[in-house]
Amino acid sequence: MRGRQASFIVMHSRTGFRHILALILALGLVSGCAGGLGAPEKGRKAAPGVDTHGDAVDGLTVGHRLMASGEYELALKAYYRAAGNQGLTVDVLSALGSANLKLGRLGQAEQLLRRAVKADPAFAPAWNNLGVVLMETGQSGEAERVFRTAFALDNGDSQQIRENLRLALAKLENPGYDDENNTTFALVRRGSGEYQLLSTP
Repeated sequence: MRGRQASFIVMHSRTGFRHILALILALGLVSGCAGGLGAPEKGRKAAPGVDTHGDAVDGLTVGHRLMASGEYELALKAYYRAAGNQGLTVDVLSALGSANLKLGRLGQAEQLLRRAVKADPAFAPAWNNLGVVLMETGQSGEAERVFRTAFALDNGDSQQIRENLRLALAKLENPGYDDENNTTFALVRRGSGEYQLLSTP
């Protein structure tokens, strides 16, 4: 009887040893895989074509380039991506308003640009672009006041804002000015960028 018990214990101890050994091997494999999924070790190269040090291109920058090339729908998507990454900053709101204006969505453009000037009352490009929307929707009186605000905030430095104010004043004095002179208003953004917009009569 004792011999049977002894052999039973030996068998179970061997089985337990095998289970422990299998568990150790499994853990070793998992840790090896985890190391393989991490960042490349020193001396190891990343996969071809993968830049591990590169930065993603800013959505605003992409949107501005698309706007300049006339791809307004794609620009709008890029600006929405910028909004997801940066939040609805005054630059993003102004850019969204400008893209919507280019797409003929004047109501949305006006709402976004009013939000932009409310978010930062000292941001001249948003005031200018709001003025352009107001001109497009026939609100010439308010547009002239908005362009004056943009002009004052910009200290008269922007040629586009100066010209927009001049055109708005001319239209107030002569409602038929657009038809006679093929009026062109300019949307502007922070920096030196601008987008041209043909005014509707």
